[in-house]
Amino acid sequence: MSKEHLIIFDTTMRDGEQSPGASMTREEKLRIARQLERMRVDVIEAGFPAASEGDFESVKAVASIIKDSTVCGLARANEHDVRRCGEAVKPASSPRVHTFIATSPIHMEKKLRMEPSQVIEQAVRAVKWAREYTDNIEFSPEDAGRSDSDFLCRILERVIAAGATTINIPDTVGYTFPEHFGKLIRALRERIPNSDKVVWSVHCHNDLGLAVANSLAAVLNGARQVECTVNGLGERAGNAALEEIVMAVRTRQDIFPCDTRIDSSQIVPASRLVSGVTGFPVQPNKAIVGANAFAHEAGIHQDGVIKSRDTYEIMRAEDVGWNANRLVLGKHSGRNAFRQRLQEIGIMLESEEALNVAFKRFKELADKKHEIFDEDLQALITEENLEQVENEHYRLVSLTAHSETGEQPFARLVVSEDGAERHAEARGSGPVDATFKAIESVVGSGAELLLYSVNNITTGTDSQGEVTVRLSKNGRIVNGQGADTDIVVASAKAYVNALNKLHSKVERINPQV
Repeated sequence: MSKEHLIIFDTTMRDGEQSPGASMTREEKLRIARQLERMRVDVIEAGFPAASEGDFESVKAVASIIKDSTVCGLARANEHDVRRCGEAVKPASSPRVHTFIATSPIHMEKKLRMEPSQVIEQAVRAVKWAREYTDNIEFSPEDAGRSDSDFLCRILERVIAAGATTINIPDTVGYTFPEHFGKLIRALRERIPNSDKVVWSVHCHNDLGLAVANSLAAVLNGARQVECTVNGLGERAGNAALEEIVMAVRTRQDIFPCDTRIDSSQIVPASRLVSGVTGFPVQPNKAIVGANAFAHEAGIHQDGVIKSRDTYEIMRAEDVGWNANRLVLGKHSGRNAFRQRLQEIGIMLESEEALNVAFKRFKELADKKHEIFDEDLQALITEENLEQVENEHYRLVSLTAHSETGEQPFARLVVSEDGAERHAEARGSGPVDATFKAIESVVGSGAELLLYSVNNITTGTDSQGEVTVRLSKNGRIVNGQGADTDIVVASAKAYVNALNKLHSKVERINPQV
């Protein structure tokens, strides 16, 4: 008996980038979209086209290049949003419009200030507008987890009749528990007369740490689409993690009557890419994609795994891509081998000039460390893209940092501001602190440092350090990133990159204010 198909709907580029500091450029969205397509994700939600001109153009660009996945855009249930969304996804081989309106009493009263009957009529109108662009229409009753079930039955029956083909039930604030959420999905499917006309979907948030559990409970009760994100990225505590959903269903085929079409060997590469683009490192003990997910230190565990892997491992590291990331490139490698490997890991450079610049940086890195890994390339290209996008109003020219036992560390540096070099020196509690103080003495940004995070890109003492700096000014939050084999240099690069983002007048795709 063949298994039913569980549709994987990825919203990393829409809900995921709503995490503070995680907004993505058009080029970054294209890189992620290509990796999601390579992973065989069924539906890619590329953004919120009405949010900004930048997001409209990025969704349209994704729709233009993706051939094997459905490309979706999100729209509130009003005519402007729906039409912008319809135009943005129009170039896709398989376009989808996803429209939503809140249905919980608190949202209808406090946010929408609409009567329930008005909400129903607005939802129906939105679906009808969407049908002018495509027959693939998804509808979501926002905050369904706190909505009245009778009202959900009424509104969903109407939007199905109007032409919705997927009904998504969001636990928008992460309020529900698996038993309750599973029963809700089953009840809606049983009570709504035309429920068999649509695919039932779920979108769960992780405020109580239950997003994956709630999603799987829904699947066991008839949901056949799960909305999720790579690494569980998302606003507040995040979303259901794509990698956990996929591998839970695949590992427990004795329980689930369905399976996904995901190429699981692409999970770790996708995780690394999203982490690099957003600057959100993956915690070591994160399921599936964490550095320790398949590590064993306890002697009993090690002994068991040596005798038989399945004594302590319920899935193989190779199956999710852990052994697929080694790169046999070094300082003697040629341009063609470099280009081919970039293409294999989903990095498509737009011009020969861009390839030349990237290859030069690759050679510089190869002189510093013997072995180059895919993660090193991801970091290298990400840094190059960041400099191009932000136009380098500020640029780190040189840096000397000194730390000595019994002496206060100091940093001496040169920063270029619109081409004019400015010198500075400062002391601090450590070389990084001194470096940041020296930079601020030059630029005087007045920004608040919200986060300073260091993550090793690969293993070994010659590994590049990847630094994320999060700055806030006037309510705007940005992430800066930098990578280098010298962690102090990487820190300076990240700080300068964040300053360039704050200075940039170019509209971000999803401006976070």
